[in-house]
This record gives sequence, structure tokens and C-alpha cells, in this order.
Amino acid sequence: MTAGRFRALHHGRAPGDPLVLPGPWDAASARVFVDAGFPALATPSAGVAASLGYADGETPADEMFAAVARIVRAVDVPVSADVEDGYGLAPEELVERLLEAGAVGCNLEDSTGGVLKDAARHADWLAEVRGAAGDLLFVNARVDVFIHGDKDPGRAVERAAQYVAAGADCVYPIGAPPEVLPLLRSGVRGPLNVFSPLDGTSAAELGELGATRITFGPGLQRRAAQALAEIAARLG
Repeated sequence: MTAGRFRALHHGRAPGDPLVLPGPWDAASARVFVDAGFPALATPSAGVAASLGYADGETPADEMFAAVARIVRAVDVPVSADVEDGYGLAPEELVERLLEAGAVGCNLEDSTGGVLKDAARHADWLAEVRGAAGDLLFVNARVDVFIHGDKDPGRAVERAAQYVAAGADCVYPIGAPPEVLPLLRSGVRGPLNVFSPLDGTSAAELGELGATRITFGPGLQRRAAQALAEIAARLG
């Protein structure tokens, strides 16, 4: 699978028809989503962490990359990987490890330890990632203003603009409420990733509001765990 194929899925989409990317946490869940007809997948770091027995944000880099590689091997569609804030790896090593795992894209957060990074420095780092990756990775730059900042849409647009200028293919203002999506859409160049909590606004409605693509974070893994707990309760 190629980053070009994945990148093409983000462009030319009609309003109300966003790219929906389920988040597999292991090979089995990845196959379920592909069998359901989804053209690409995007791993959630929190969901993968849970599957490996770690709290969100505590998965060792080696285990995260290994989990991504298992998912990639299990399916025949492009897979993007959430690699949190890059695990402190130099851009060249980060890109090398993503490509070794078979990922065609990545999510990269602009916060660490619940604190927003300096936007200009983060943009410089993203530019180094882009330089190391060339066209081989689709870079989705997460903007954490709504979960770790002051929730100001204007600030989110400012940070997003710096990341796009640095070479990000897409920006992800995680936690942005639906009512601010038109403002974000008008201020952000290029694809806009929007988080869906599963039981909230539908994917089609989020698309009408400006979303280019929809992801679910660990929501699908948590819903599956809940269903398994209900089954387990009936076993005795």
C-alpha cells in the first residue's frame, strides 16, 4: 500500500461524504473493518495501548511499532498509525520506523504530558519529519487546543496554519465541537480530520460541517470491550 493511494482518498470528496477511518487495535479488529468495506484504517494509540495492557500514553515505542506492523500485515488496505508525540525519536528515525512497520501515514500530537508544545518549534519539527519522509508518509498533525488548551477556535486555526505550512497533509483539531467546524473549515487549508464519539453527530453531518475525514480514537476498542464484558457476565 502507498501513501499516494491513501492521500488520494482525502481529496475530491463531496460535502457530507467524509473519509471514515475505523481504528483497529489489533490484527483481528483490522480484518473486521476491512471485511466491512472500509478502504483504509487509522490505528488509535489509546486503543492499541489497551490491547497491549498499557494505559494511554504509556506504550513503549517498540511495542507500538510492532503492533502497527501486525495490523499492516493482516490487511490489504492503507494503514495510518497514531504514534502520539513521536516518542522522542529524531525525525529520520521516526520516519524509518513507520516505514519499516508498513504504515502509509501517521498522527503526530502537538502536546506532551497534557501540555501544548510551542507551535513554532513543533512546526519546525513537523517540517523535519516531512523532509525525511518526502511523499512516503501522509502526515496528520493533531491540534490539541480543545483538549489541552484554551479551546479557542482561532488559536486552533493559527496552529493548524503553521503545521500545514510545515508540510502536514491534514490537521486534526481533536475535541473540536461540531458547532465550530464551519469556522475551522473556513480557516484551514487542506483536509480536516474530525473526531467522532460514535453516539454523537453522524459522519455525514460532520462532513456537511466541514470534516474531510472521521476517526474515532479508542472508541471502537472501548465499545468492543464493553460488549465483551456483557458477554462475559452471561457466561457464568
